[in-house]
Amino acid sequence: MDPIILEEQGGIATITLNRPQVMNALSSELRKQMLAAIRQAETRARVIVFSGAGRAFCSGQDLADAQGMGTDVPFEKILNEEYVPLLNAIYDCPVPTIAAVNGAAAGAGANLALAADVVIAAESASFVQAFTRIGLIPDAGGTWWLPRQIGAARAMGSCLFADKVTARQAESWGMIYECVADDAFTARVAERATHLANGPTAAYRALKQALRGSLSNDLQAQLALEARLQEAAGKTTDFREGVAAFLEKRPPRFTGA
Repeated sequence: MDPIILEEQGGIATITLNRPQVMNALSSELRKQMLAAIRQAETRARVIVFSGAGRAFCSGQDLADAQGMGTDVPFEKILNEEYVPLLNAIYDCPVPTIAAVNGAAAGAGANLALAADVVIAAESASFVQAFTRIGLIPDAGGTWWLPRQIGAARAMGSCLFADKVTARQAESWGMIYECVADDAFTARVAERATHLANGPTAAYRALKQALRGSLSNDLQAQLALEARLQEAAGKTTDFREGVAAFLEKRPPRFTGA
């Protein structure tokens, strides 16, 4: 069974982690194929959605892979060569990304979801930084995302205790964007993805660049970055279409140009 399924329709690329028998655990082959799927999708789609097959989003690192390496697992090598390129591909993707968390997201699986631009979770989903349960520290970007998203105190506590954070709690903490009732989850993800697929793609790309830049810029550098990006956005076809649609009192027909 292919560990990744890539489907494309209407400008939406859906990448599904497809190892439901092990709750979509991250094997080396899955990571490799997921990175390839992102690289393929980002050149054609206007939004990418990540989800998991079966009852889980992703249970994290496949520990069976680690067992096959004996007692001396080369964590630094695996993280630098396999996880870092994958996380960067999600974080720096030129089109918007949505993590549609349909179930449990644990360990590296939780942090894989948090790398996306927007996280939408079903109400029955949960997030857990399970690393300390096996004597490890959070990786796959967890120590970077969490303090910025939920603050130092909650980040520290959730990592030390490896507590399960419900989707509703994650929404209230600011860890994710939206928690949706299970019976409305699929339709809501489709609605959100369609909105982005029909939007001003170049503006979304610039918006992402501006928000990412704000994490390290001071005010003056950020204002200069905004000005440069806005200058470029003002030269797009979508900007001209947006103004025309506003003046003509009709919905805009953005092409992504």
